[in-house]
Amino acid sequence: MANKDTKNKQAYIPRLITHYKEVVKPEIQKSLNIGNAMQIPRIEKVVLNMGMGDARENSNSLKNAVEEITLITGQKPVVTYAKTAISNFKIRAKDPVGIRVTLRREKMYEFLDRFISVATPRIRDFRGLPARGFDGRGNYNFGITEQSIFPEIQYDKIDKVRGMNVTIVTNAVNDEHAYHLLRAIGLPIRDKSKKVNQEGEA
Repeated sequence: MANKDTKNKQAYIPRLITHYKEVVKPEIQKSLNIGNAMQIPRIEKVVLNMGMGDARENSNSLKNAVEEITLITGQKPVVTYAKTAISNFKIRAKDPVGIRVTLRREKMYEFLDRFISVATPRIRDFRGLPARGFDGRGNYNFGITEQSIFPEIQYDKIDKVRGMNVTIVTNAVNDEHAYHLLRAIGLPIRDKSKKVNQEGEA
């Protein structure tokens, strides 16, 4: 029985992995004129960070945030602590200040698939993720203003609206390659070629 369960787990492949291998890789290789298939960019990990300004005074808030991130990602986050004291924010060294989870392989693709297909359509007045979120090293950062966009979270059980930052780490050689990669897998990043027009209209 155990062997059968193991085989079933091994047989499961998230659909976004299949899409990347069968559609995105050849498309990227052609559009970016990459000769060596080993140089085709790929996503290496996705990191979610949630700041917790009230974590020291409110242990329930920290507990609830951990439960929510676990539901959203399928993986329990780690609590991050202040390395030094920050008097302006009444934070002492080693106080809990947030939570972080790093997703790789199947869980990474599953999270991205749910975010693209299910969560973003639930964002009010959503017009796409900003194209300026790249860091110069082929990684992309964007913010999520509230956890309720994820269907795993029951709105009536939310004790506090919490935002989070998402970092998608790629092995792309530059931001341009990363941009094409993320757009190709379906991440709704705004079209950079229309950036000037959009800003002009605003």
